[in-house]
Amino acid sequence: MHILVVTQYFWPENFRINDLVSGLVASGHRVTVLTGIPNYPEGRFFTGYGIFSNTSQEYQGAKVVRVPLIPRGKGGGVRLALNYISFVLSACLFAPFNCRENYDVIFVCGLSPVTVALPALFLKSFRKIPVMFWVQDLWPESLAATGAVTSIRMLDFVAGMVRWIYLRCDKILVTSRAFRESVEKLGGASKDIIYFPQSAEDVFQLSIKNEMPKVLNTIPKGFWIMFAGNIGAAQDFETIISAAEKLKSHENIHWIIVGDGRLRDWAETQVQARKLFDNFHFLGRYPLEAMPTFFSYADVMLVTLKREPIFALTIPAKIQSYLACGRPIVAALDGEGALIVNESGAGFVSPPKDSDGLAQAVLRMSAMAPEQRRSMGEMGRNYYKAHFDRNMLLAALLEWMDELVQPRKSKGNSIEE
Repeated sequence: MHILVVTQYFWPENFRINDLVSGLVASGHRVTVLTGIPNYPEGRFFTGYGIFSNTSQEYQGAKVVRVPLIPRGKGGGVRLALNYISFVLSACLFAPFNCRENYDVIFVCGLSPVTVALPALFLKSFRKIPVMFWVQDLWPESLAATGAVTSIRMLDFVAGMVRWIYLRCDKILVTSRAFRESVEKLGGASKDIIYFPQSAEDVFQLSIKNEMPKVLNTIPKGFWIMFAGNIGAAQDFETIISAAEKLKSHENIHWIIVGDGRLRDWAETQVQARKLFDNFHFLGRYPLEAMPTFFSYADVMLVTLKREPIFALTIPAKIQSYLACGRPIVAALDGEGALIVNESGAGFVSPPKDSDGLAQAVLRMSAMAPEQRRSMGEMGRNYYKAHFDRNMLLAALLEWMDELVQPRKSKGNSIEE
């Protein structure tokens, strides 16, 4: 097959779609990626990239076609909206000229924003190529939950746009089973909705403990609880910091944050104001390839989400990474994410926005013998292999794609005959 992947975010930005593309190529398929100019998360174009620089590249054997967009800047509302809209307009304008090959299927990576599907549907309208939409974020629910949009009229408009998109997709893949109801409510046909969870990149399945990153040498020895990923509104750092404050007297417990995000400055200010600087450590963002090594030195990994109905439906992608690395988990969330942590036996779960519960879960984990924590991590790894194995999921995806492609090929053959 020749697969056209449409995604606003792609290498050298760190997203799971990078690994999926390399997997498709390794499976023997031709892949073209239609994407934007890399600018996440810093909000400015990566070095070496510009409106007319590196617009055509290759990644792991896949052809990469980039279209202009307005960088997201600091992620403010207006700038973010311009970033989203500029990608859609550029992709619709340039794709008919830059993506003229005979594609069998269009695969849309549906991270925010949902508007990423519009260029794919535009191509479908005159090229008659089936579209598969991988929904990883529910709109308009997530916009309301994070406070990004508060206008009821605007949320209704977004809901109408989402309905228009769902009705025109041939298959809709969802990363959480709990997404199904929302997708059906906004027009997705039940028979066309398929559960396709995220996997973790192969690098996360390495269990070798490499040399300790130098930055970790600056942290005192003790019980290390590590959070990896985005520092944003959804991650509820207020609860994390409040839990750390409640455990302030336990000087051996250290909270290590590997990541960055638009709320990092706020979080660092809170840590300073509450005098937690001896036990709370912001290390910044590191390459994806370094993450398993960081994880291997942590006693337990941390995942949190705000208490919102939309987040109860979501499975944070970091859960798969933690499970794949065989690390025990402390979680402050509910819904699908909590179900996986509990079902796997990989860790302890407290309700979201419950700093007392989170603090107690951390204390309980710290009191366990290292052998007990290792056992929990192994149970998590086994659960990962059974439910999120990369090769298993990739094979399923290709089978679903083939189901879309075969009727189209048969029709083409009959016309030629």
